[in-house]
Amino acid sequence: MKFLCDVHIPYRLVKWLEQQGMEALHVNRLPDKWHTTDQDICQYADKHDCIVISKDADFRATYFVRKTPRKLIRIELGNLSNAQLLALFTQHLDLIQDYFTRQTGYLELGNEGVTLYPAAHDSEEHIP
Repeated sequence: MKFLCDVHIPYRLVKWLEQQGMEALHVNRLPDKWHTTDQDICQYADKHDCIVISKDADFRATYFVRKTPRKLIRIELGNLSNAQLLALFTQHLDLIQDYFTRQTGYLELGNEGVTLYPAAHDSEEHIP
């Protein structure tokens, strides 16, 4: 499984994902680094079958309007600590892997749990 972390996602999550046996890349390692546009991030992710991880609401809008990136995790917790972010991914990694292994879609991680938006369905599924 491959992840592409947006500019506001800490490198610590990239390292943690790698320790879990995943491929992970931070946007700052792309040629344009933090200047990489959202459109370029989406194109890169779709071309390389990456799951984009972002806090940016613009990605949510792009997903629902254009269905890109095809795989998206949006963190809805504002300014949480690195430890809290890693705990959230530790708690939900199996669900994330299962979800994105089976399909494309959009997943939100927030205080209320996980909300799944499968690309093939109009409805959402909430998991506390």
